[in-house]
Amino acid sequence: MDDFTAKEIWQKVKLELRNHIPDSTYYLWVEKLEPVSYENGVFKLVTVLALAPQIIKQNHKKHFDEAFKKVLGHDVVFNIEFDEDLSKKYQEEMKKELKKSKLYTSPEEQNSAKVMKNLSHMQSTANLDLKYKFENFVVGENNRRAYGTAKIVAQTPSVQFNPLFIYGAPGLGKTHIMQAIGHYIIFNKPELRVKYVKTVDYVNEYMSKFSLSNDNRFKNVTPEINKFRQKYRNIDVLLIDDIQFIESKNKTIDEVFHTFDYLLNKNKQIVITSDRQPKDIMLPERLTSRFVKGVVVEITPPEYAVRLQILKNLAQQKGLNVDDSVFEYIADNFYTNVRELEGAFNNVAVFAEIDNADITLDFAQSVLKCEIKQRLLTIDVIADKIAEFFELTVDDFKSPARAQKVSKARQIAVFIIKEITGESYENIAKFFNKKHTTMIYSCDTIEEEMKTNSELRKTIEYLRKILKED
Repeated sequence: MDDFTAKEIWQKVKLELRNHIPDSTYYLWVEKLEPVSYENGVFKLVTVLALAPQIIKQNHKKHFDEAFKKVLGHDVVFNIEFDEDLSKKYQEEMKKELKKSKLYTSPEEQNSAKVMKNLSHMQSTANLDLKYKFENFVVGENNRRAYGTAKIVAQTPSVQFNPLFIYGAPGLGKTHIMQAIGHYIIFNKPELRVKYVKTVDYVNEYMSKFSLSNDNRFKNVTPEINKFRQKYRNIDVLLIDDIQFIESKNKTIDEVFHTFDYLLNKNKQIVITSDRQPKDIMLPERLTSRFVKGVVVEITPPEYAVRLQILKNLAQQKGLNVDDSVFEYIADNFYTNVRELEGAFNNVAVFAEIDNADITLDFAQSVLKCEIKQRLLTIDVIADKIAEFFELTVDDFKSPARAQKVSKARQIAVFIIKEITGESYENIAKFFNKKHTTMIYSCDTIEEEMKTNSELRKTIEYLRKILKED
């Protein structure tokens, strides 16, 4: 179809979208879209706003799909591309018009300008990734408290939990939930200035403001340091990721302390993440005492139901039709962290695309080969490794001994064996010379204790890790 027909279709589609998308979103993102062509079932649009393709695909794809189908009577693939040249012309025209008269006088135009400013802030100054939202964060027992406190902080920054300290092993979603706080604040409290930074980047940036003198001691370049300090103090919400990386960096530790002190005294919100709780990070007490001043919450490895939902969300985001058996297979075999889980699914999805194959259970098994890994980790191999870790023997596990050290280590061994090998309780019981009901009790006991006992969780995470490495 020619351009005129595409424009005609687009006008009708816009009328449909107008009824389903809020005014602020419509006037900012939809109104500025221009139709280019409609060929071979693909409707092409261009935009002068760099974030529009991502915003619309993530938040309004369903509305667009339904509008095109209603107008044309069938499904249509729509593509939105950012036109940099057109954008430059648009910005120049806007500047000219603003000089001539005060535009943005209508509420819709004023709101559009505000939203545009906020999104520009998010992309540049705030340093946030738009994909990290509360809406796509899967909540389970492993992260419910972290999610709950994060939502409260996002809704009422600096009121209840300040600072908010979130800790847990790598790959469990700490960055996601931290950035979700920033995402929420920017869209719902646009007057607040948000800044996200990785601690490694903060350290590198800070150290770059110094120069080495002849005697190899650091010399303070005052104008540069002052500029750096204003950057991280002239804000309302500071999100600092992986704070453990300032260990042993004394100059940076001092700077972080004074920045935190300044922000807290000004009643500004701070959110911190770490792979360890505050008391386990080798930092001065004056700094760790500020970490625990608000609230400290932990994120632990996701339970089975959460792992399943994460995988289903991934498939939905990628528009893939995947059988539940594939999700169950991956969730059964990848349980340490979310990053590992997503990596396994992404591997399957990529190879399916390369091979032009359906994502079936057989295909997932052929890619991930978890059965081969499991065959190498038999009951006796796992039991021997765990016994060695607890300075016991497998014979101790098999004995009728009821000493606390032996019985607890045995319960942990049973739990991990069941988790990794998937063997029946009867076969595990046969190996340990116990009743199968005792094996069930062991697994249930450990699973329940892990909900409240962080030391037990860490022990089991470590044992999983060394077993995988072997």
